[in-house]
Amino acid sequence: MIRRATKKDIEFIYILGSMLHENYRKVNDLEVLMNEKYFKFFVAEEEKKIVGFLNVTELYETVDIIDLFVLPEYRRKHFASRLINYMISDVSDSVSLFTLEVGVYNKEAIALYRKFGFDIICKRLFYYGNQDAYLMGLRCKKE
Repeated sequence: MIRRATKKDIEFIYILGSMLHENYRKVNDLEVLMNEKYFKFFVAEEEKKIVGFLNVTELYETVDIIDLFVLPEYRRKHFASRLINYMISDVSDSVSLFTLEVGVYNKEAIALYRKFGFDIICKRLFYYGNQDAYLMGLRCKKE
């Protein structure tokens, strides 16, 4: 099940986030961020266990994917795709652009984002310390 995160999910998001970024808890005050209107958090659950999360900022016409993480043992089971689909369906109608950064060597993530239609816009040198990243974007087609 994919759903919007609630305050009861904060500790689980911190645990998963620390697997993504060593200092996740130190640099993210989730209680504050969840109260900000520009931040959205989504969780993926399997048998009442949170196995992944996605957080984004939505500001005017742009959504920026900040973090997407799924526990290794739950990867390749479409949780990341379902999180992205849910997020896309949850954003406001005014959104016309989705963006994200991804390490140039993270081939699986790049393939996932390309599946949704994201294109590489540019390379950001040394974005992750000594590793470069791609800025990827997806323009929404308005009818």
